[in-house]
Amino acid sequence: MKIKIIPEKCIACGLCHLEAADVFDYSDDGIVKFYNSNQLEKSFPETSSLISAVKKCPSSALQIVDDKNFNSR
Repeated sequence: MKIKIIPEKCIACGLCHLEAADVFDYSDDGIVKFYNSNQLEKSFPETSSLISAVKKCPSSALQIVDDKNFNSR
């Protein structure tokens, strides 16, 4: 599963980190980022906690990316 972060939509609520702390972290200003990475798109094994983190994001700052449209950065 590929996840995209849209930092300008993030409201720093922390729900993603609560659901998937091994995947999501925060930058110095509290905005979501991937743990140990500055990439905005990344591939992960599909897990229920990761799907839940994306679905619970109230501002849609996290999105599941269609495989055909994935661009590695």
